[in-house]
Amino acid sequence: MIICEFCLHYRQDFKCQLGHNIPKGMSCGEFDASLKEFCSNPNDAVSADQIIKMATFFGVKRTELKKVRLMALREEKSFAARETPE
Repeated sequence: MIICEFCLHYRQDFKCQLGHNIPKGMSCGEFDASLKEFCSNPNDAVSADQIIKMATFFGVKRTELKKVRLMALREEKSFAARETPE
């Protein structure tokens, strides 16, 4: 598993859209977390905590984990909107 698999810049041809070399570890300065990369169906996500725990399980740490946390908290608003009937 590589950090790129959770990033918006990772292309289907296994290359970085920004032209960076694929890192061997779980860190990248240009990492941009994406909910769709953590859940194939974004409707399956129920809370920011769930996404953060998944990231931790997959070995995401430090700066990349902070980026995942920010993305998860931002997306958590949409989780609440899905559950609230209009």
